[in-house]
Amino acid sequence: MKEKKDIRILAFESSCDETSTAVVKNGSEIESLVVATQIKSHARFGGVVPEVASRHHIEVITQITREALEEAKVSWEDLDAIAVTHGPGLVGALLIGINAAKAASMATGLPLIGVDHIMGHISAAQLVEPVEYPALALQVSGGHTEIVLLKDPTHFEIVGDTRDDAAGEAYDKIGRVLGVNYPAGKTIDQWAHQGKDTFGFPRAMIDEDNYDFSFSGLKSAFINTCHHADQIGEKLDKYDLAASFQAAVVDVLAEKAMRAIRQYQPKTFIMGGGVAANLGLRERMNKEIAALEKAPKVILPPLKLCGDNAAMIGAAAYNQYLAGNFADLTLDADPSMELPYAEDYK
Repeated sequence: MKEKKDIRILAFESSCDETSTAVVKNGSEIESLVVATQIKSHARFGGVVPEVASRHHIEVITQITREALEEAKVSWEDLDAIAVTHGPGLVGALLIGINAAKAASMATGLPLIGVDHIMGHISAAQLVEPVEYPALALQVSGGHTEIVLLKDPTHFEIVGDTRDDAAGEAYDKIGRVLGVNYPAGKTIDQWAHQGKDTFGFPRAMIDEDNYDFSFSGLKSAFINTCHHADQIGEKLDKYDLAASFQAAVVDVLAEKAMRAIRQYQPKTFIMGGGVAANLGLRERMNKEIAALEKAPKVILPPLKLCGDNAAMIGAAAYNQYLAGNFADLTLDADPSMELPYAEDYK
């Protein structure tokens, strides 16, 4: 029998190419986590095909909901709320999870909670250990590269954003040039550790007095270098290419993140998103933060919580539950949803 102090949330995540359900207790304990990946289906296309993603979500969402409840050893009566990602993401994919969550809420009478996908990635940190506020997050994924200030568990504000390609998107695009199947990030990271930064690719905006990013120029410089070599019959070392690309990405991310840490003096530093699994970035951030005279606590979620998953949505939903932020059956997909941008902080 569940004690009243325990809050269990069934969460759905279907924003892109992973269908996931989870039961999360008290925003910090994963009682079950099921992820149905679609990587093999999209790899042949070199990226996510929205229509294919939506069809896969439809095929598996009922089954993985059942699996999440069974793995957690709970019934619908043991739950306190239903949570779902409602943006940002692919609109068709989002709607599958939203409609499943709405149906569950309507059938059970459990309250519904809509969760921002980016807030979910960052909230994955509380599944590792408690977050002390204010906190600062470096959110790095295929669609987003942002520095986010967390005033408390429900108030997140962007202080730096990408102006074009996100870091993960750039990894996938240069991966195609190198013949690496989607998603390319893990392989490029592995190759980078076997090569050297011999190409000196550009570090865009690294010295600008802001926390914004740009990776389109780096991507173009990489592609032009490879194409030029092909035209003159020169063979380039793939490990050095990977190392040079990754060094440029990590230099910019680390420089901007460290500057933000020095300015905002957070009690906790968090990394979230798929690129947060990058070993080169993790090593760099751990090293630089450890050298600070006044270092924040660092929370780097395990690799399984860096990609899209429903446990992170359950964690974020718990914070919304405590704040009384519930949705109703008019909840809709918001594919372009953004966290608010911060005002000027002194």
